[in-house]
Amino acid sequence: MTIEFSILAPRVPSICHEDQVPDFQQAMVDGMKEIAQDLATVKPDAIVLVSCHWPSTFAHYVDCYPVHKGLLTATEAPELIKDVPYHYPGDEKLGLQLVQAGKEAGLSVIEVQDEHFVWDYGTIVPLRYLVPNEDIPVVNLSVTLAANLEETYKWGQTIAKVLHKSDKKIVFISSGALSHNLVRGRHNKPTLSEHALDKEFVEHIMNKEYEMAYNMLPQYASMAKVESGGRHLAMLLGILDKDSEPTYYADGQSSGSWNALITFEKTKVAPKKDNSEKEYVK
Repeated sequence: MTIEFSILAPRVPSICHEDQVPDFQQAMVDGMKEIAQDLATVKPDAIVLVSCHWPSTFAHYVDCYPVHKGLLTATEAPELIKDVPYHYPGDEKLGLQLVQAGKEAGLSVIEVQDEHFVWDYGTIVPLRYLVPNEDIPVVNLSVTLAANLEETYKWGQTIAKVLHKSDKKIVFISSGALSHNLVRGRHNKPTLSEHALDKEFVEHIMNKEYEMAYNMLPQYASMAKVESGGRHLAMLLGILDKDSEPTYYADGQSSGSWNALITFEKTKVAPKKDNSEKEYVK
C-alpha cells in the first residue's frame, strides 16, 4: 500500500467549534468536511499528523501510544478551546517503525508512550472535521525547533519511505499556517508583502514545483514569519513526490496569518476542483 494522499490543513483556534466559526473562515471548515467524505471512502488504516502546536526543543517526538484520549483546554486560547474531548485510536506499531527509521537515518527521534500526554489543538482542530467519528488510528509528530529546514525535510523523506513500504493505507496531514506574523483581530490578513510570498509559494505548490517550493522556503519562512519556521511545510515537501496531484480547497485569514487547505493525491486523476487559471490565494 502507500500514502493515499497528504493534506495541508488549517488549525486556527476559532474553527474548533463549528457554531462559532467566523464567516471568513467558513470555507476552510466546509472544505475539510468535503475531504472527510473522501477519507470515509478511502478508509485509511492510519493517519500520520505533524502539528505546529506541538513544538519540541531538541528531539523529533513520535506519539506511539495505542489510545489517544483526553480533554483539551488550549493554554493559548482557553476561551475558545476549553474541555474539548477527544478519543482516537493510535498505531503503536507504525509509530515505532517511524522512530526506528529516524534513528537509522541519524536523526534524534524519540517515542512517546504516556497515557497522560495531552494532544494540542493543532492536532485536534483539523481532526474534528476530517475524522469526526474518531475511528482512524493517529500517530502524531512534533515540530522540532533545534532541527533546521534541511533536517526536517530529511525527516519527512524518511517518514515517506516508511509509509510507502507499509502494508497500510495512510494519510499524512501537515497542520499549520503559511504566513504567521500575528496581530490582534482574527479578521486581519497578512501584509501585502507577506501575502505576496504566500501567493508565490502556493503557485509553486499548485504547479507541482515542489523542489522550487522547498528552495524558496528558507527566505519565505523568514520574511513572512511562516508558522513553526516552515518546518511543517518542509516535512510535507519531504513527503510529496512528482506524482502528488494538488487540489486547492479553501483559504482564509486569522489574526494576520494565512491558512490554506490543499490535498495531494497519489493517483493521477482529474482534479475534483478546477485549479486552472485560478487565483489560489485571494
